[in-house]
Amino acid sequence: MQITVPARTGRAVELRRGTSLRITDVAGQQVGDLFAFAADEYLSASHTRTATSRLFPAAGEAFVTNRRRPILTLTADTSPGDHDLLIAACDPARYAALGVPDHPSCAQNLTRALAGLGRRTPVVPQPVNVFMRVPVTAGGVLEWLPAATEPGDSITVRAELDCVVVVSACPQDLTVINGSGPTDLALDVLEDLR
Repeated sequence: MQITVPARTGRAVELRRGTSLRITDVAGQQVGDLFAFAADEYLSASHTRTATSRLFPAAGEAFVTNRRRPILTLTADTSPGDHDLLIAACDPARYAALGVPDHPSCAQNLTRALAGLGRRTPVVPQPVNVFMRVPVTAGGVLEWLPAATEPGDSITVRAELDCVVVVSACPQDLTVINGSGPTDLALDVLEDLR
């Protein structure tokens, strides 16, 4: 099953344990905010950094929850491998600070996508920002660079728990992270063949 995530919006999918999800950058240079929820826990970028001792994820490693349990494993990556575990989801306060108070945001995309499944979350967890290039300089400064992905680049994650995954095609157009502007992402649910 393929799902289009139109630019500036988000989509939610329910995954059973063992099912995989491929996230594809359709046009290139598009960041996606990846969230996952299972029962009373959620994917936590900070707990993942602690579990992997890495600032940026690598294929074969698991993303863990706020209860330190694997929720998704990054099983394949055809992109340049830039995925951010440091930056919070864009939200109305971020855009208000940038002078555009009514701008779409990944936080709003998350709550709307969950509402479409009759779910909600009391907090917006820090996402895994797939395809996002925010390297850290030797001096500890964050650099905001355009995504280096080409059309068709993708990552694949496998569900380690029954979970709801939300992907937002980041609407950020006030910085360079999405190149010349936001575009679509595509989601493919890949059934467990075991």
